[in-house]
Amino acid sequence: MSAALSPEAAERPWRRHLGALWKDFVPSELARGSLPQAFAFAAEAAPDRPAVTIGGAAVTHGQLDDDAARIGGWLLERGVGRGSRVLLAGPTSHPFVRAYLGVLRSGATAMPVEAGLKAPELERIISVAPPNAAFVSNDAAAELARVGKASKLVVGLEPGACSLELSEAQSGPPAEPAGPGSPAILAFTSGTTGEPKGVPLSHGNVLSSIRAAMLAWRWAADDVMLHALPLSHQHGLSGLHATLIAGSAAVIQPRFDAASFAALGRNDAASIILAVPAMYERLLELPAADLSLPALRLAVSGSAPLPGRLAEQVGDRLGQLPLERYGSTEAGLVLSNLYEGPRRPGRVGYPLPGIEVRLAGSDAGEADPGSPGEILVRGQQVFEGYWQRPDATTEAFDDDGWFRSGDIGTVDAADGSYAVTGRSKDLIITGGLNVSPGEVEEVIDRHPGVVRSAVAGVPSQRWGEEVTAFVVLAADKAPDADELVGHCRGRLSAYKCPKRVVVVDEIPTNEMGKVLRDRLVPLADDARDTRIDKEE
Repeated sequence: MSAALSPEAAERPWRRHLGALWKDFVPSELARGSLPQAFAFAAEAAPDRPAVTIGGAAVTHGQLDDDAARIGGWLLERGVGRGSRVLLAGPTSHPFVRAYLGVLRSGATAMPVEAGLKAPELERIISVAPPNAAFVSNDAAAELARVGKASKLVVGLEPGACSLELSEAQSGPPAEPAGPGSPAILAFTSGTTGEPKGVPLSHGNVLSSIRAAMLAWRWAADDVMLHALPLSHQHGLSGLHATLIAGSAAVIQPRFDAASFAALGRNDAASIILAVPAMYERLLELPAADLSLPALRLAVSGSAPLPGRLAEQVGDRLGQLPLERYGSTEAGLVLSNLYEGPRRPGRVGYPLPGIEVRLAGSDAGEADPGSPGEILVRGQQVFEGYWQRPDATTEAFDDDGWFRSGDIGTVDAADGSYAVTGRSKDLIITGGLNVSPGEVEEVIDRHPGVVRSAVAGVPSQRWGEEVTAFVVLAADKAPDADELVGHCRGRLSAYKCPKRVVVVDEIPTNEMGKVLRDRLVPLADDARDTRIDKEE
């Protein structure tokens, strides 16, 4: 059931994503070397090529490589290198990019965290993995000072943030590109409840993940990638990594604004866009002429499910369906729709080169085609375990080394493509039957009067949990609850249809567009006087 794949099965992702080109690549090469080595190689090949543009200012691959070498050398002089951890907290900026690359160059482990974390949130992370140094913005410096447990070596990414500024942290002898050594990144799970869990990602983990995607998506040196994703998250960092490995160009918007984002896409001839569904929603609000992107060859969507109707609307406007992909902090980029070939709205495609995927049913055996199962992942890009959490690590892997993602998916028996229908912890058990929220949301979102929906289980004496739909309605086409439930009954089994519809002004999400389901149930309680129950 979970033995290593046969050679033919192991080759299938390569054949599927690369076509006739698959024989030109060696699987072991995906994880070769380190991030600083890969970046330096590209910089040496094209030092004068623009690498990263932020706020209209561009720096070249050669300049970034020089900056990384000097910052890395400065850190090494102060004993911060292999085995050390360095906190990075700040908004997207050139100083943040330089500091991040300098940390990797030194051989230390980068700990990027959200720029807007408050002192209690920072304290929880620092208590998990105390940093040896920190690079912080003004706001983060103030919150870090409130914690009172930070490293003495704190460097400001902005003038006035700290007594020591980034411009002063470049005085050491240039550091050579560090080898694999320590973990490249110590990321933190984005769960909405509980204590943060550290996710150590080795250089091999990160490289094999992004190189597989680059091959599948035909990423080349002449590409211009555009995104507005925070660099504290793996989604945003992956675009930076691909750019610096390929020797291509990245245009990064520090804070998403639909109109200026589209203008950047036109003016900078963006060939690749990385975005989350919420960003595509905002882009669709623009006039058609503003969303004309003649150089665009690939629009990628990730971090949150892309509703099928939204995918089709984006496809109509951009002239191509977005390429939806699926991944996780712990396993990297796992599944992707095909670059060449049909893309199916609502599905996340096929395993990327170098990765194995299977679905486990309720008895831990293989789920039947078309039936839901937990997505299990195995491969060289999957992390080895949570930071100093052997208990959590044991729970996260089965006896054969498969990582249990906690996500529920299905496989199409006809074409082998995957769909992600929800999280196992989000599964609704109503009247003893299981309902995946994503399956219900996909149906509700196709009603023309619904802007967006989220589905959760609300405690019920009668059902255990009631399938409850939280909907943002279009002002000109707003349906009532009866109409919405009727729309669902024509497309879903009766037990999957909402028994309650709650109209809300917005769906609570995090900055990557993931629904914060723990905040939905209180919305149902607040709407007790206006909700409509469907008890049939």
